Amino acid sequence: MKRKLAAVRTLKQARAYVLQVGICGIFSDAGVGMPNLWEVADLPDRQPGEKGWGQKVVAIWRWKNELPAIYPGEIFYGKIPSGRAVLMSMNYLRAEHYPKHHRPLRDCSALARRIYERLRLDPLTTGSLREELNMTLRPERNRFDRALVELQVTLNIARRNSLEDENDTWVLFSDQYLDVVNVGNGFGSVTRASPARAEGA
Repeated sequence: MKRKLAAVRTLKQARAYVLQVGICGIFSDAGVGMPNLWEVADLPDRQPGEKGWGQKVVAIWRWKNELPAIYPGEIFYGKIPSGRAVLMSMNYLRAEHYPKHHRPLRDCSALARRIYERLRLDPLTTGSLREELNMTLRPERNRFDRALVELQVTLNIARRNSLEDENDTWVLFSDQYLDVVNVGNGFGSVTRASPARAEGA
């Protein structure tokens, strides 16, 4: 019997939801059959005449950034093979996602390897990377975007967990999640946590 999922209205409840389901999409385009925050967020949609995105969209956008930054030992933000963004528990990342989807850098495209080598030096935002590689205009921009997603999907880079970053800033996956890499390489063990219970505000 499936556990009933509580409505999500706060950051703490969003955290509990991600830990309970293991992996979820963020908005309603998360993918067929995948749980997602949009479906459980119990907040008002944009109202007629209201300026901006509306309370529900703003909250979910904020949660996708805050959850991995505030709870870096519990929640991971990344991309699945479809290229869509997801949140997942660190336990799910270690036990299921990383072993199944990590690919070594040598299997990635030449451009992806070039981006990775630049990130070896220091973290950079998407915009700064595009400028440094002189790929700000189409069609080069499109090639760059595909290579950046490729590195995320293969778990070679990750978005830096920092509330101070105004724009997505990229780091080597192994720099931010060395423990996950070590487990994947057989140098550690996975502790399976019990699903979290949804908390109040």
